[in-house]
Amino acid sequence: MEELKNQIIDFISRHSTLTLGTVSPEHRPQAADLFYVNDGLELFFLSKSEARHCVNIATNPLVAATIHDESREWRQIKGVQVEGRAFKVEETGRKARVMALYIKKFPFVQSFFAAPRLAKLMAEIKVYRILPETICYIDNSSGYFNRQTLKLPY
Repeated sequence: MEELKNQIIDFISRHSTLTLGTVSPEHRPQAADLFYVNDGLELFFLSKSEARHCVNIATNPLVAATIHDESREWRQIKGVQVEGRAFKVEETGRKARVMALYIKKFPFVQSFFAAPRLAKLMAEIKVYRILPETICYIDNSSGYFNRQTLKLPY
């Protein structure tokens, strides 16, 4: 299990975009592509509370996400599928840690704080946390439909 956990952390650390699946208050599925950072297996993204996916999370925190390599053949498919819960981060210390991770991974974000117009927008941005409950690691290069599942005790 520790080896699988490390494979997953290595994989998600090397990628930048996830597709987040949420359910609207009207029970409609929706998906959004987002930049993210990870702290171990936990995933974090920045967004406005008014964004559709954040409104959905406020109503129903159950989410699904995928992170994957680009591929053109089944044997090349490699990625993770995540099921869990998402929450707005309220703790100041955790928000600061996530912002430091975010700026390290996406240095261009630092310039947003310097421009007055963008700094106002950044003040409206909230930090969200995806707490995975199940992560499936898919690596078809090791055989078709090669899926390993990690259940987390959250």
